[in-house]
Amino acid sequence: MEFIDTHTHISDDAFRGEEDEVIARAVAAGVSHMIQPDIDSSERDAMFALCERHPGVLHPMLGLYPGSVHEGWEKEIGRLEPYRDKGVVAVGEIGLDYHDPDYDAKAQKAALKVQFELAASWGLPVNIHLRDASEDFLSVLKECSYLGLRGNLHAYGGSREYYERVCRFGDFSLGIGGVVTFKNSHIGKDIKDIPLERIVLETDAPYLSPTPLRGTRNESSRIPIIAAFIAERKGIPVEEVALVTTMNAKRLFSI
Repeated sequence: MEFIDTHTHISDDAFRGEEDEVIARAVAAGVSHMIQPDIDSSERDAMFALCERHPGVLHPMLGLYPGSVHEGWEKEIGRLEPYRDKGVVAVGEIGLDYHDPDYDAKAQKAALKVQFELAASWGLPVNIHLRDASEDFLSVLKECSYLGLRGNLHAYGGSREYYERVCRFGDFSLGIGGVVTFKNSHIGKDIKDIPLERIVLETDAPYLSPTPLRGTRNESSRIPIIAAFIAERKGIPVEEVALVTTMNAKRLFSI
């Protein structure tokens, strides 16, 4: 079986010095491609360097993470352009995150809109990080619906109903990771009703390890655990989950 991890932070400090071993374990588990999200200029060079060391296996995104949107964020957006031609497969991870009490909603929404415009002009999908800002995200997405956006909602843990609202304003898939296995997650209950053709797999490693490994450092090699859980909930073979989600990811990210 072949899998794709559509969101994994292998350049994170949690893997420092072990990156090659982590990638090798994932490949041995059937994970043929791993997509690396961008955060901001402080981490970007390390992430791109790792992707260059593993061509055809690691693929970079390019974007400004909402938690990195601070005063002067416009300059950070300006620093994206020189990386545009370095094999970038998506604009991400971008979005809204109101969890930190010091968040700046106005700046985050402005930065998101600018990056939506960049994605449209570059012909790339968007990879969305969304936390505690559901209605504001829909507002920005609606305002930008003329751009014909496509992409995926990363680490999705919400309801089918909210996903359907998002799809009114763009062509979006769901990035399903360890959260789907958590006991009280909305998506764990609703996953059986989400068409497989709208799902891509991810880990968000080193975060969000699936049950029964919750609380430990996550790795891309755990993608098969997530696939098996989806297969069980849907009552279909895990081979079908692997095949369809891999095709979905290849189509969305052009890999």
